[in-house]
Amino acid sequence: MKSITEFAQPVLLKVLAAKTALATEGKTPEEIAAALGETFKLEGDKLKYIQAAADLVVGKPTFRRVLVTSFAEGETAPAKYQKIEDTHYLVEVLELAKPAPVAAAGKGGGRGGPRSGGKSAGGPKTSPWGASPDEIEAKKKASKAAALAKKK
Repeated sequence: MKSITEFAQPVLLKVLAAKTALATEGKTPEEIAAALGETFKLEGDKLKYIQAAADLVVGKPTFRRVLVTSFAEGETAPAKYQKIEDTHYLVEVLELAKPAPVAAAGKGGGRGGPRSGGKSAGGPKTSPWGASPDEIEAKKKASKAAALAKKK
């Protein structure tokens, strides 16, 4: 495999915009090629490569770059490469980050994770200094009511 050149996303987006603007004006493919060559200071094979690369990325908003390569006679191109004439093109697509899976709520331990056991395992702590007097009274009443219900 021999790497010929590569085209980054910003360059290809500019080429696509210029190419569509020229096409809407009714220019012929030869006039479009000449105008792109003048605008981007390209000629010969490089102009041919950038036009083919721009055609490959139409409708692909998440591409990163296009690699232009050639393979020797005995080599076979990988499946991701697309062949146009004697040249192979690889469109590198950005992989969007997948959200991390949420850990199960029942698991505890680990650094920074929820802790199991202790006084505050039943729920969120309301005060960093302990329970308020109202909360203490409510807890006493609830335990007395539970004890009376158990006796009956």
